Amino acid sequence: MTMTAAPQNEHVAWSEILTRKAAVPLALVSLGVWLHAADSLLLATMIPQILADIGGDRFVAWTIATYEIGSIVAGACAAIATMRVGIRNVMASCAMIFALGCAASMVATNMPVLLAGRVLQGLGGGGLTAMTFIAIGILFSTRHQARVLAVISALWGASAFLGPLIGAFFVEYFTWRWGFGFFLLQALILALWIYFTPGISLGRDMNNAPSLPVKRLILLVTGTTMIASAGIEVSLPQTPLLIMGAFTLLLLFLRQDARSRDNRMLPENAFRLRDSSGAALLMWFSMSAGVMGLMSYGPVLLASLHGVSPITVGYILAGGSFGWSAAAIVVSGSPERLDPFWITLGLALVACSVIGMFFATPAGPVWVIAALTWLEGIGFGAAYTFIQRRLIAITPEKEQARVTGAMPTVARFGYAVGAAICGILANAAGFSLEATPETLQTVARYVFAGSLPFIALGLLAMRRFLCRQPIRSMSSQPPS
Repeated sequence: MTMTAAPQNEHVAWSEILTRKAAVPLALVSLGVWLHAADSLLLATMIPQILADIGGDRFVAWTIATYEIGSIVAGACAAIATMRVGIRNVMASCAMIFALGCAASMVATNMPVLLAGRVLQGLGGGGLTAMTFIAIGILFSTRHQARVLAVISALWGASAFLGPLIGAFFVEYFTWRWGFGFFLLQALILALWIYFTPGISLGRDMNNAPSLPVKRLILLVTGTTMIASAGIEVSLPQTPLLIMGAFTLLLLFLRQDARSRDNRMLPENAFRLRDSSGAALLMWFSMSAGVMGLMSYGPVLLASLHGVSPITVGYILAGGSFGWSAAAIVVSGSPERLDPFWITLGLALVACSVIGMFFATPAGPVWVIAALTWLEGIGFGAAYTFIQRRLIAITPEKEQARVTGAMPTVARFGYAVGAAICGILANAAGFSLEATPETLQTVARYVFAGSLPFIALGLLAMRRFLCRQPIRSMSSQPPS
């Protein structure tokens, strides 16, 4: 499964993608994006009411981290599972697992049950989304991939736009439990539809299917869980020891993964600044981790500090998703020579939004927080498509599928780690629903101050990522 490089300097019209011939593969790569994207943000506007009903203040970050850990595992297993049993069976199974997770969260009377449901939702939703990126490299030429990714970004943005609003709607007019019930029903319908639709068997290849990286997945999941655990009760020496142990396990995971021959989860030089592809993954991980302050604690802080209603919180968070979609559509036809410009501009906007949140979240006004959320979404939307395209351009053909396929996993890893770090900082600052406004202002400052080192590392990695000339550009130049 490789993505063949092709010249991208000419404009690619939407009419080349929006045709009857492309409709079926385009619908195929879009399956499951709605469920995963909308559900990943569904909890954001429901979490204040959930905490009020079942408790668990110290586990706010876990509601995100557990979902992303499940998504990481699913993303790592998706390609291998597809080769073994075909894309239809994998997608139908993922939809059923997602439905089970929604059912568990719907009936939860305490935080552990809710978190178990979130893990299952992450497994199901992450598996469905991984199929999207696997299929893009198979079904579409390199010339059309930027436009296809733009369609996926738009669909993702629309789903993420509606997710918080759906959560706010159920909190405002019914109960948060029916928010999960709403997605439970859809997941069951999707599972049945996929399973009984003939002809969806793409990817089955039992003879060449590698083994699952079970030991490395255990290291990755355990390390990430240890970081999240460090924030439940912040104390000495427990918290530092857990963090040190977590990073030891994660470094061991990277070492073992780099030595694997047939089933590496990441490129050989992942997260290494001296390698351009490795720098790109480090950049994406850092930027993903750096924006988790708003998603993890933003809704609770907006409600507690500024008296914002659930529906308004939903609109604020949805603005970021809408900004991502709008920017992705507007710039998607840009020629390849402008990729460094859009990547730099986009990630600079993301950095400005996080810096702005540090000042605006504790004191307001709310409209500034909303504007910064839009800015973050626009930044990611402007950069993401061209990060993917440049990765393909700078990566040898044999590594292209592994590098581009690693991007969603790296993002989820960043979300999980970023949320866990936010949990440590928030609980260290004294977060609880009964905290005073002064304490909550301190929590906001801690959370967003802790995001800034990730953003700085992301910008440093971006510079290294952009310094390498694309392989096809070098090969197209006349010899000296």
